[in-house]
Amino acid sequence: MRECVQWQDGSLLLICHLQPGASRSEWSGRHGDALKIRIQAPPTDGKANAELIRFLAREFSVSKRDVRIVSGEFSRDKRLLIDAPSSWPEALHSVLPDAFQPESAAMPVTAPRPQD
Repeated sequence: MRECVQWQDGSLLLICHLQPGASRSEWSGRHGDALKIRIQAPPTDGKANAELIRFLAREFSVSKRDVRIVSGEFSRDKRLLIDAPSSWPEALHSVLPDAFQPESAAMPVTAPRPQD
């Protein structure tokens, strides 16, 4: 099984499967070899991609410009790169294998923040 989270020179590569049109944006477990993320926005006019970037930026405590869609811009299956994440979402501990640890042991674990 391919790992859905990979470190690349201080950046984090996420392999995700999106469920757009959800009641709220949140982590939703695994979908095969990918992290499943429920996104509140509809899958039209780039709204789901914009909400995904906003959600991930908030979860990893980075600016939106630090989150990039590497592949899958028009697909539910995406690869995203997060440059130098400064925190680790608490919700991922239940989703990822026990062996996975953030690259920096000093990286704080953050509880979910209220949605804007």
